[in-house]
Amino acid sequence: MPAGLPGFVCSASSNKNPAAAPEVPLAPSQTASHWLGKHCLAWGDYRRLSAQMNKNSYNIMALAPNTSNKRETVCIFGTGDFGRALGHKLIQSGYPVVFGSRNTQTSSLIPKDAEVLSHTEAAQKAAIIIIAIQRQHYSFLTSLAEILHGKVLVDVSNNLKINQYPESNAEYLAQLVPGAKVVKAFNTVSAWALQSGTLDASRQVFVCGDDMEAKQMVMDIVRALGLTPLDQGSLLAAQEIENYPLQLFPLWKFPILLSLGLVAFFFFYSLIRDVIYPYVYESEDFSFFIAISIPNQICPIVALILLALVYLPGVLAAIIQLYRGTKYSRFPDWLDKWMLCRKQLGLVALAFAFLHVLYTLVIPIRSFMRWRTSNQILSLALKNETEPLNMTNAWLSDSYLALGILGFSLFFLLGITSLPSVSNNVNWREFRFVQSKLGYLTLILCTAHTLVYGGNRFLSPSSYRWYLPNAYMLSLIVPCIVLVVKFVLIFPCLDKPLTRIRQGWERNPQYSDRSNYIINKSAV
Repeated sequence: MPAGLPGFVCSASSNKNPAAAPEVPLAPSQTASHWLGKHCLAWGDYRRLSAQMNKNSYNIMALAPNTSNKRETVCIFGTGDFGRALGHKLIQSGYPVVFGSRNTQTSSLIPKDAEVLSHTEAAQKAAIIIIAIQRQHYSFLTSLAEILHGKVLVDVSNNLKINQYPESNAEYLAQLVPGAKVVKAFNTVSAWALQSGTLDASRQVFVCGDDMEAKQMVMDIVRALGLTPLDQGSLLAAQEIENYPLQLFPLWKFPILLSLGLVAFFFFYSLIRDVIYPYVYESEDFSFFIAISIPNQICPIVALILLALVYLPGVLAAIIQLYRGTKYSRFPDWLDKWMLCRKQLGLVALAFAFLHVLYTLVIPIRSFMRWRTSNQILSLALKNETEPLNMTNAWLSDSYLALGILGFSLFFLLGITSLPSVSNNVNWREFRFVQSKLGYLTLILCTAHTLVYGGNRFLSPSSYRWYLPNAYMLSLIVPCIVLVVKFVLIFPCLDKPLTRIRQGWERNPQYSDRSNYIINKSAV
């Protein structure tokens, strides 16, 4: 490039490759502007040209076949639903697939680009063999032990019951073919999900194995299929992985059983107070209360208790940490399990709150309510009386409804933020603010909603039928305990030590100050 002309790229006009063009000397009769206009590109034009060339070359490369990254052949033993679905997915991802089967005749169900051979021939064509058959049919593999020696065998099988056998299927396969490298994978993905492409709910694939290289090869295949591999360690984890698909809502079991128990208890409790008692003492049949009235009492009661039980383990954990003076001591197992299912408890509580809203909306159209309203109107008309507005009851009624609306709105917000699609888009501080601060505010509003609903009936003797209080009074026990203890814990004399403990401070550290100094210096 001629001196004194920075920022330009020069080329001979006759050369088609500007980057390889030789520099052209400037003749005495030529002016610099003439030379620039004929042989040079301005820097901005050059950048635009380069960007266009890169874009075009990128499009060309995207359309061209990638022959340098040709994938290795994968063998699949078994032509059942899962084997065919996985083979079809592998072919879509660029893997050559060969099936090993007892029947080598090609079927219309087999992917058209796949090859079907005998087990022996198919095993010789691939280093990775996916065993897509049930455990009870593994026995034929012993005759192929010599051919399978050194190959990667991927066990994808599941059992019918949890811990059906003493060892996992993958460990059993490793015992049958001791020379092979056995890896457990793909057992948590269904054939239907592979065929339909709806892998959102089952995108994670648990992988375990004793050979790191073999496990990495399988994880590469998992990634190529658009799935997410999760390394679970050695083959000892295979039995736990095989139990995953057999578990039926493991974190939902306690919340559902607890809610069913509360529903049963309060149903019979309300049945005794509101149906049996009037029938015995007043000879009135209110059995139709079972359809609407009693469920409309049970749903808010269960919802409030479950919501309080969401925050009760956190309060208990704070008390334990204050008592022990450290956060490095493990909580009791029952408290650990309780804290793990708090999300499920909250969602079940939200479901009962939603049912309460629906039951409340249909109250005005009930035949019983229409009959009672018309009777009251006729009674006042016949007596030629008017009943003045009771301002106290009006305030209590409106306050009760307002607190219920606000509480349910925040309750619904808590349920939305617990969804993974929402919680993944907020940071930890935002999530903690919603679930903790707004969660306690929701509990306060719902508890106040119940208290205002009761009004002065707490002190009325008629509210205690057979010495049994109203069911809503029982629902206030757990929420009030949680709120009172939480209120005590926010006092500075307790909150400051608790904050220090959760930041790592210990009342009775296991190491002396000298030991801590040595550890800190070694860490630096």
